[in-house]
Amino acid sequence: MNKFFKYILSAAVVLMTTGCLTSCINDLDVEPIDPSLQSDVTPEQLFNKCYSVFATSGNNGGDDNVDVDGLDGGFQHKYRQMWNSNELTTDEAICGWGDEGIPSYCHNTYDASHPMLRGYYYGLCIGITFCNQYLQVFPDYDGTMTAEVRFLRAFQFYLLTDAFGNIPFATTISGENPEQYTRAQVCEFIETELKDIIGEGESNAYTLNDPKPKKYGEAGYGRIDKAAAWMLLARLYLNSEVYTGTARWQDAANYAKKVMDSAYKLHTEGYNAPGADGVYREFTAYQMLFMGDNAKTDAAYEAVFPVIQDGLRTTSWGGTNFLICSTVDADVHPYPYDETEVNGLYNNSTWGGNRARPELIRLFFPNDDAPVGHAYSVSYAAGDDRALFETEGRFLNVEDESNFKYGYAIAKFNNFKCDGTKGSDNTFADSHLFYMRVAEAYLTYAEALTRLNGGTAPADAVAAINAIRSRAHAETRSTYTLNQILDEWAREFYFEGRRRVDLIRFHKFGGTTDYKWQWKGGVYAGRDFEEFRNVFAIPTDDLIANSKLQQNPGY
Repeated sequence: MNKFFKYILSAAVVLMTTGCLTSCINDLDVEPIDPSLQSDVTPEQLFNKCYSVFATSGNNGGDDNVDVDGLDGGFQHKYRQMWNSNELTTDEAICGWGDEGIPSYCHNTYDASHPMLRGYYYGLCIGITFCNQYLQVFPDYDGTMTAEVRFLRAFQFYLLTDAFGNIPFATTISGENPEQYTRAQVCEFIETELKDIIGEGESNAYTLNDPKPKKYGEAGYGRIDKAAAWMLLARLYLNSEVYTGTARWQDAANYAKKVMDSAYKLHTEGYNAPGADGVYREFTAYQMLFMGDNAKTDAAYEAVFPVIQDGLRTTSWGGTNFLICSTVDADVHPYPYDETEVNGLYNNSTWGGNRARPELIRLFFPNDDAPVGHAYSVSYAAGDDRALFETEGRFLNVEDESNFKYGYAIAKFNNFKCDGTKGSDNTFADSHLFYMRVAEAYLTYAEALTRLNGGTAPADAVAAINAIRSRAHAETRSTYTLNQILDEWAREFYFEGRRRVDLIRFHKFGGTTDYKWQWKGGVYAGRDFEEFRNVFAIPTDDLIANSKLQQNPGY
């Protein structure tokens, strides 16, 4: 059965809502409902579901009771599959697992039958469906909630068109097959939606709340406001030349600057104090963004779009658990005072799958001279807090893809808390997902201004990049080229699920390029692969179900 049409187009959509976020979104106090026992759904429950699809892919713990029948919960988890498609296909990450679809990601040989791309596609489609249902049934229940759901739908349409190009497009629940929209048409829709909900559109729409960063436990934490819409507009405009053929660098800079000037801020102060157990601990500001208490410290003020990951109530194998567990084995030691602990989780928490390709390491150690040691010593040698790599007992080059020791391990993500207290669960993480954070606005602003200036960073762009580097205690510079800015995108955001998008914008992904990386195109030395792979294939079963759809060229 075609899952897209089962859920997108049926007027009798089966709504399975979850209460996993109810205690986190403090003004929503709802319980899960069982659609087999109850046909009605409240606006609060459906609103909750529109958010929860970013945290889990099911309605029970561990992505069980999945939203899309017939697909594994991990396969349809938005973040996990966004990450796989945008990281394993690039110069940053490689995975040795033989799971169906992973080798073709790593070798850039994916096609219309790729199971994980199929899961990503349908996971986004079901998320859009829930939003369409809410906007169709409860459009005037609460103006702010309506604006937020419009953002969540626009964000998923963005992810869908970024990955799959020309996509089926529906904003209502009906029995008709949707038309296929071009990327340019989808981008125009997203732009109109976002401008409406920030009060800049032509319609008299409900608008988002003004920007106000919050910590976990404060009213409204986890709900987006105008800063998220500004950030998505900036991202849309930064990639506009790729998506529509028309560059919009000034627009990208303008909306990125709105985020930079908002109440959301770069987190710049590290932790340096005795913990609850009396043990003195020190963490950099950068490390604090990816820890088990990142939503409870001032690191939360950098999160423009945080997604709740609670070890007891929002449990998933596809969110931060995936990042934390898949990037380490039992030999990783990120901190000198927790030598016996790997990542703050204990049950089945060292999966040994995703690790760095050498090109990522060379952004910090261009002479291949990273010291042999644990992650805390490697970052010190790099002179950059972001170089969180475990090199002890490992090889820089990935000569054996199936062996986790070939390729340095990533010690960026964990479930440790600054004060040494344990997480709420031994299996699932408390570390929240930051889908968008303020650092993106700084680099967007810098890149856009540099492109407007002919490829050399003007003073404001230099200042923005230096703010990012200063936070990491890295040496600042007096000027930057575009290629240096691309490198800075990787240093700041590696393994955060965006690298493919940046490489495409810089013309270094598919097609004839000046850039090769290890195993690019499926050969050890790297080779160019076809430009049509800059977008993924529409899944075959959707093409069969809807004669209005055409496959992307090349597939």
